[in-house]
Amino acid sequence: MPIPKVSFEESLKKSVIESNLCVGCAACVISCPFNCLEYADYRPKLISECKICGICAQVCPRFNLSIPSLERFIFGRERRSDEEFGIYKRIVMAKTTSSEILKVCQDGGVVTSLLIFALEEGSIDGAALSGESLNEPLKAVPVFAASKYEILRCAGTKYTYSPNLLAFKDGVERKIGKIAFVGTPCQIHALRRIQALPLRKYAKAISFMIGLFCSESFTYEGLIKQFFQKQLGIEPNDIEKINIKGKIILKLKNGEVRTVSLKEVKKYSCDYCAICPDFSAELADISVGGLGLEGWSLTIIRTEKGDEIFQKAESSGVIKVKNLKDEDRRIIDLLIKMSRRKRKGATKLN
Repeated sequence: MPIPKVSFEESLKKSVIESNLCVGCAACVISCPFNCLEYADYRPKLISECKICGICAQVCPRFNLSIPSLERFIFGRERRSDEEFGIYKRIVMAKTTSSEILKVCQDGGVVTSLLIFALEEGSIDGAALSGESLNEPLKAVPVFAASKYEILRCAGTKYTYSPNLLAFKDGVERKIGKIAFVGTPCQIHALRRIQALPLRKYAKAISFMIGLFCSESFTYEGLIKQFFQKQLGIEPNDIEKINIKGKIILKLKNGEVRTVSLKEVKKYSCDYCAICPDFSAELADISVGGLGLEGWSLTIIRTEKGDEIFQKAESSGVIKVKNLKDEDRRIIDLLIKMSRRKRKGATKLN
């Protein structure tokens, strides 16, 4: 089917950017074949005359997004009404067996373990994910990691937004080979649209996608600079780790632990997160999140590709797995609750 010819100004600029729906994922920027767009201040900026190819509108996760059509593309069918958190093969609790990863990971270290395993066994040649800025502590930035060391440096959850598709583009342009992608649900939506179109140079580079559970992202200036630094008097360099378990938990380098109500930081969340329909990255090959667990990651294996890499890692002893039992029903209930909440908030997209 030919791509509808619509300009950037008449599609994304008018319906997405000026409507405050843009997530800043950079899908349009990396996909423009004429390099008409530039990424600046977490938004696409038109820097030369649009050639009206229509590609940017086809890859944007906020312009005419059809989750059912992407489900048919990925899974061969649409989700059933009882599949509250998307289509999947199995759901487990998982944890790394590496003490090295446990020292730096967020919860169970599953994402880091899968990436390092896939790299070392040759399934991938690198990974696009988020790391931390060298100049601004706790600020998430896109990173292309092509070594175990680089992947380890990116371990742990980042709570400010990182346009990881820019790192994916970097890997493709460097002709690295097969690439794993780790990102938020909106970024997974964009990459699936790129894959379905398809934009071949990107589609053929994708090995597998790991999606992160996501309620919302925060702005760096708001959460880190305004709230942590100015309001709480905590310097970003003094924070060792941030976690969210129904509240924000700050572990400081001096051993002190501070907790903050999520209500106090709600105003620093990114506006566009309120209309996202997807909590658990329903279109990823594997979805991962802490979700109330301590030291384990709730892991949803969704596709054949995801199942293949996960089973290999499990069989190799890289990760250990616990199946969910009746007493773990609270975790599934919470997953369903969070999924429903995000879908309800997405009515502006309809």
